[in-house]
Amino acid sequence: MVLDGVVAGTRHGLYGAHYFVRTDADFRTRQARVGYSGGPCLHVESDGNGTWYDVIGKRALPGLDGCFDIDIGVTPATNTLPMKRLKLRAGESKDITVAYVPLPDQIDGDFLPRRAEQRYTCLTPEQWYRYEGLFRGFTAELEVDQAGLVIDYPDTFRRVALSD
Repeated sequence: MVLDGVVAGTRHGLYGAHYFVRTDADFRTRQARVGYSGGPCLHVESDGNGTWYDVIGKRALPGLDGCFDIDIGVTPATNTLPMKRLKLRAGESKDITVAYVPLPDQIDGDFLPRRAEQRYTCLTPEQWYRYEGLFRGFTAELEVDQAGLVIDYPDTFRRVALSD
């Protein structure tokens, strides 16, 4: 799967970003690039087995060992990856650790992902999931489309159709 998008928002201040994420057939993140308009960029790769590498800084990222998913804070598109990878049945939950890409105002030092604990619960397959950001005490019920992409992320994101 490939996620390639542009997003603009006002959460924690104004920002614009471009992101690109590539996964393997099992929806494990293999490559991610994020660039903030007028700000920093990151490019990381994973072997699909939980080992990460900073392409720009040319260094291993052992702090992310065991993470299979990337979560880019400015877009709900990356919530799709663990939902597809975990294949949860209705009522089933799973705790995971992800490589979290911070929002612009959360960057402290190097612009790199950091470990974050999360939980996903399938409420109704193919339509509703509960996301819990355990690392920040946040919970949201996410509506997804048939492809598993988030339609509505309450108080943060709502996908709108562009008219002709």
